[in-house]
Amino acid sequence: MTPRSEPLLAIWSRRAVTVPVALLLGVTAVVAAPLWAAIGIAWDTLAGAARTLPRTRALGFFALYLACEAGGVVAAAALWVVTLGGRVGGPRRWLERNAALQRRWSDALFFGSRRLFSMRVSTEGLALADEAPFLLFARHASVADTVLAAAFVANPRRLLLRYVLKRELLWDPCLDIVGRRLPNAFVRRRGPGLEAEVAAVAALARGLDARSAVLIYPEGKRFSDPRRAAAVAALAEKGEDALAAIAASFRNVLPPKLRGPLALLEEAKGLDVVLLEHTGFEGASTFPRFWHGALVGGTLRVRLRRFRASTIPAEGRDRWLFERWAEMDRWISGASVPEPSAERPR
Repeated sequence: MTPRSEPLLAIWSRRAVTVPVALLLGVTAVVAAPLWAAIGIAWDTLAGAARTLPRTRALGFFALYLACEAGGVVAAAALWVVTLGGRVGGPRRWLERNAALQRRWSDALFFGSRRLFSMRVSTEGLALADEAPFLLFARHASVADTVLAAAFVANPRRLLLRYVLKRELLWDPCLDIVGRRLPNAFVRRRGPGLEAEVAAVAALARGLDARSAVLIYPEGKRFSDPRRAAAVAALAEKGEDALAAIAASFRNVLPPKLRGPLALLEEAKGLDVVLLEHTGFEGASTFPRFWHGALVGGTLRVRLRRFRASTIPAEGRDRWLFERWAEMDRWISGASVPEPSAERPR
């Protein structure tokens, strides 16, 4: 069952919890800013981190996120009232207005976070996303990297990205409300009936135009060494020895899950694939690292690579994807060398 066919009772039961909580926490985070800032500064000072203020910055991020959630919920409700749920202006205008709201939300979250943590940005190949439509396959290293595709690919070009996201993210009220108004797929990653979930992913590739693209995170989960080892072992158990051999060399990424990406490649024959590779957000992969300042003063490196449809084999696409991920892994390993001058996203 896709979110669009989800029973109304389930939708509104969830929102009856998430929306009031988002509004309450968002307002509290803003009103109580002097208090939590003072607590964070005192805590950092006592911990000997008065110069970098990692906990204060972390608290600032939580406040920023909660404020964005509350603001997004209010803006989404106002948009619904003004347009009578999309009846005023028609479906196309409704889609554009919600896409604009999504752009503002994701930009506020990304650029606010970048300033909070004093991060530098180095980019390579951003112009490769100028020509749409395409399939965008992105690395998934932390909860923080979910806004990178918006900040570096979609928003500067006003592209409408069709996201493949895990079903659990519907508990984020902004994603639940605005994300369901846009052509996204919130999918289950396990359990019976996964064929319907794969079909929902493939359906995103239909009807793409010069202002749209599809985004999927082939790894499915954030990277960790235990997950990487388990994934390699699972491939070997399934008899996928060639893929397991490639994945065994990975040090920074998980082996791609194949059903979703291969379904998109099959449905979108003739479309190029763009890889969104990045490193620098690993400091947000776990709460302890994030809390103790692993992001502060770091460098976020982002690289796009584009593969023309004519170079993607009709057979052996699984191996092709694993080999691209192996190249990404090697790039991440070598990205610790000094970077060129930082470049702001357009």
